[in-house]
Amino acid sequence: MSPKIPVYLLKTKSSAGDHYEEKFSTPDGNGSEYDPEFVPVLEHQFDDQGMAKVRGILKNKQIGRTEGKQYGGMIFTSQRAVEAFTKLVEEGRGEDNWPFLQDIPVYSVGPATTRALKAVPQVPALQVFGEHTGNGETLAPYILGHYRAWYKDRESVPALLFLVGDRRRDTIPKVLTGAGWQLDEVVIYGTGEMKSFRDDFSQRLQTTADRPRRWVVVFSPSGCDSMLSALDLLDESSGKAKPKEPNRSTYIATIGPTTRDHLIHSFGYEPEVSAEQPSPEGVWNAITGYRTLE
Repeated sequence: MSPKIPVYLLKTKSSAGDHYEEKFSTPDGNGSEYDPEFVPVLEHQFDDQGMAKVRGILKNKQIGRTEGKQYGGMIFTSQRAVEAFTKLVEEGRGEDNWPFLQDIPVYSVGPATTRALKAVPQVPALQVFGEHTGNGETLAPYILGHYRAWYKDRESVPALLFLVGDRRRDTIPKVLTGAGWQLDEVVIYGTGEMKSFRDDFSQRLQTTADRPRRWVVVFSPSGCDSMLSALDLLDESSGKAKPKEPNRSTYIATIGPTTRDHLIHSFGYEPEVSAEQPSPEGVWNAITGYRTLE
């Protein structure tokens, strides 16, 4: 039997069962088996000022559907923002219906963020929309239509609260504010590359150096230089990727076009595949599809 194909997932493993691990723990249709392994790239810290601001908004019940509330809906585009929000919700548990958000739309960019939001301890559960969109470019116009319909009885829609990290794209704010809507962004966590990432990744790569094939799945532009360096694919003098070896055994997949384009434009490296959908199924289809084309 051929050895399992290592799949290095450059992300932190989700605490409540990670669907990437589940997906890559099953054989594909060609008899190949995979060995998924998580390599954390980023570390996150809650932003005290942002947490305090959102804590006050929740305690003062300023998010709701009724007239006079400061916000009528919320937006999340990352699991880390949901984790920070969940921490605040758990601080106030004990009150009936806390945090009183059952009547507003909560928008999510994809399946992983949606799963995290549905696990927020609120009874009745949060009403989460947008899971199918997959990215900010698609979520923003969806919000324009859905939120307008949600508040169709009002002359203008109430402001939206967008909980974000210190590194985020401006796609959603541009679209919503461009439509004349009020959108308040609150930075609720900060992100940085783990100092140990490059060494950790290098050590793990050494254990599979003899494998005929292995995959690296990249989920964010952050850490791409360290990833390429650990793979000995980066020319340190130019900062660009070295030419691909024709007999290489390591292949790179990206979660979507943003990370793919970052590798191409910043390092001159084109990954073998990029998922059409930012999901375990999307990455799985990209990797197994590439194999069947060879």
